[in-house]
Amino acid sequence: MKAIVGGKVVRLTVNSREYEVEGYPNETLLDVLREKLGLTGAKNGCSAGDCGACTVLVDGKPLLSCLLLAIECEGKDILTIEGLANPKTGELHPIQKAFIENHAVQCGFCTPGIILAAKALLDNNPTPAQEEIMEAINGHICRCTGYVSIIKSISAAAEKMRKGGQ
Repeated sequence: MKAIVGGKVVRLTVNSREYEVEGYPNETLLDVLREKLGLTGAKNGCSAGDCGACTVLVDGKPLLSCLLLAIECEGKDILTIEGLANPKTGELHPIQKAFIENHAVQCGFCTPGIILAAKALLDNNPTPAQEEIMEAINGHICRCTGYVSIIKSISAAAEKMRKGGQ
């Protein structure tokens, strides 16, 4: 993605696609994703990095897009919830499936950020203990589920992924 930010061309890749947008030096990645690219999975819950609803993966690491300037993402690989499903078949990622199967989604506001945090965890640790799952989603505020079904979903996804299941 080429972003023209204050006269400077910035290269970004979002969900394996390149775009060209015009922006400002103080524009957050969240603003670019939502307002310029139409990728609304990342949510603005607090604008202060306290809720986790804006979490995206940047080079595989979960980061808060409300605190990250778009210009700082030059040359980095950005993954949003919209890019998690199989791009050819549209089949949901095992983590997404596990959230549905284990009823971990209620209002859904926090879900994209939590799923991406879970993906980062499982990419680096395919057999996480419950404490490690809890640590990975620490900082993600969910006011609906109480986290039990979320933790269960991440554990179920880890097991399915270890077995090569989709």
